[in-house]
Amino acid sequence: MAGQKILVIDDSKVIRVRVREMLPQGNFEVLEAKDGEEGLKLIRQARPNLIMLDFLLPKVSGWEVYQKVQAHPELSKIPLVIMSGREEEVMEKIPKPFEKHFFAFIAKPFEKKQLTEAIKSAMVLAKKKPVPEAPAAAAPTSGAGAAEIQAMTVKMAKMQAEIDALKKQMTQVITIIKQKLK
Repeated sequence: MAGQKILVIDDSKVIRVRVREMLPQGNFEVLEAKDGEEGLKLIRQARPNLIMLDFLLPKVSGWEVYQKVQAHPELSKIPLVIMSGREEEVMEKIPKPFEKHFFAFIAKPFEKKQLTEAIKSAMVLAKKKPVPEAPAAAAPTSGAGAAEIQAMTVKMAKMQAEIDALKKQMTQVITIIKQKLK
């Protein structure tokens, strides 16, 4: 893996530094992003060989970064490790088993051995991921149509995330009301 680029997207400098220190020296170029917006920019520019993504990020959430990466055929092939201290928040958006979504999950805080295993797992899963099919109408004149479809897919994913969040809030409200009625 000499010369490989690993992008660590995490709002915690401690985590970014910790990942850098846990990786074998000289084998990787570690790129860092402190929020999802910066992370997406680096993904597009640097085309890393591995993405380590915190799920809870400022500006653009890890969930949104995940969706945008998955919506782009070239980027969706990059091995992905999702990191979070709250696995239940990841499961609200992406149901287990995570492997069926072709990414590895690592719970924070983690040790070097866990990090190494997650990276290996992400590499294996990325190779198993089916190659996304090109749109059927990929004629030169259909560029705008494909862009519209991609934009609509992203909007639908955002709307689904909002619906999921509202469902969770509604469940919490109902639970509180039930507790008050007891």
